[in-house]
Amino acid sequence: MPAHRHGTLPRIGFVSLGCPKATVDSERILTRLRAEGYLLQPTHAEADLVIVNTCGFIDAAIDESLEAIAEALDENGRVIVTGCLGARAELVRARHPEVLAITGPQALEEVMAAVHAHLPAPHAPFTSLIPPPGVRLTPRHYAYLKISEGCNHGCRFCIIPSLRGPLVSRPIGEVLEEAGRLVESGVRELLVVAQDTGAYGLDLGHRPGFWGGRPLRTHITDLARALGELPAWIRLHYVYPYPHVDTLIPLMAEGVILPYLDLPLQHGSESVLRAMRRPAATEKMLDRLARWRAECPELVLRSTFIVGFPGETQDDFEQLLDFLRAARLDRVGCFPYSPVAGAAANELPNPVPEAVKQERLERLMAVQAEISREKLAARIGQRLTVLVDTVEEDALIARSYGDAPEIDGEVIIEGAWEIDPGDFIEVVVTEASEHDLWAQPVDPDD
Repeated sequence: MPAHRHGTLPRIGFVSLGCPKATVDSERILTRLRAEGYLLQPTHAEADLVIVNTCGFIDAAIDESLEAIAEALDENGRVIVTGCLGARAELVRARHPEVLAITGPQALEEVMAAVHAHLPAPHAPFTSLIPPPGVRLTPRHYAYLKISEGCNHGCRFCIIPSLRGPLVSRPIGEVLEEAGRLVESGVRELLVVAQDTGAYGLDLGHRPGFWGGRPLRTHITDLARALGELPAWIRLHYVYPYPHVDTLIPLMAEGVILPYLDLPLQHGSESVLRAMRRPAATEKMLDRLARWRAECPELVLRSTFIVGFPGETQDDFEQLLDFLRAARLDRVGCFPYSPVAGAAANELPNPVPEAVKQERLERLMAVQAEISREKLAARIGQRLTVLVDTVEEDALIARSYGDAPEIDGEVIIEGAWEIDPGDFIEVVVTEASEHDLWAQPVDPDD
């Protein structure tokens, strides 16, 4: 087979699966491919080879990744696999021995070496220290900003440290330079992500870096304060509840960053949290939430929980529901526990039956739906600044500071409006459901 089949430039298809951290990895690979002259092809059949960036966190994600690889092989036949499932190369090879190459996550150079081996670049390999214009997989007006790789926690349900390695923080100057470029390109919202965002800089001893000619600690608070100087919304995700997270709340109260905090709390029973190897002082957590809300009344809190963890009793589950009722979180995601190959939790006794997991999931989400409905109903009549994501024929789809893209709710503004995606507008809330708000633009003269 020739190096490429379609004219003078080699064409590459791409599949990006998984979380926002994986999306950033995909964007970096695509940026390098474009810089070296490869054409990005939307269909597998017309490409010279296909790269599949996989997810390998839970069984459903593994199945989705293996199916995506199979589809690419069926439609193209020449496939390079990367990402979290690539860290389990033996599993990929067992199902798809014909793939050209396999790399783990955040393996830009290894992916490019595999591409060069099977599809030579039309230009010389990329060597410039000046980053090329970035390819983004998000809409033009928001972008993910990944500040570190890996994780140092030993949570029993998780294999991320074995897939992505220990915590490795990016230099603070490098992060801020990227953020500045993104905002200059038209980004209106930066979504700060990592496996453990609150741990930023711990691996570096918080030693100073430099940005704009001034020293800054490599610390999440210093980073958030500096990001807040940019003319964009700054939203923090995946913030493990370290004690120093308290120092972020004043920045939210002052409007430096969005008053939105995504905390992976996982459970409300102290015995289950100890079994998970998570922070287990639930009463102290409730006290902290109360202090944060007193300091920043506009604070919106999101979290995720796991039901059906091995050994979870009915009493443990009722404690989780009690915690939810007391915490009154704004946004909640919940997942039934799923055994993951290599996770320490697989060795724990007393697995919870699948039917019980599903029943608990449904009960928890019903409790949270009522909380969410009440909290959103309280916003009727409020004025909000919203960021427009989509302009439809008969409505605008927007988000407030309390809504992260793809995982939270929307603000729906019915009617036809001369407004573009990425615009900020002032609205007044007119209706609410358990997930979304409806609103109308505020008259500029009001």
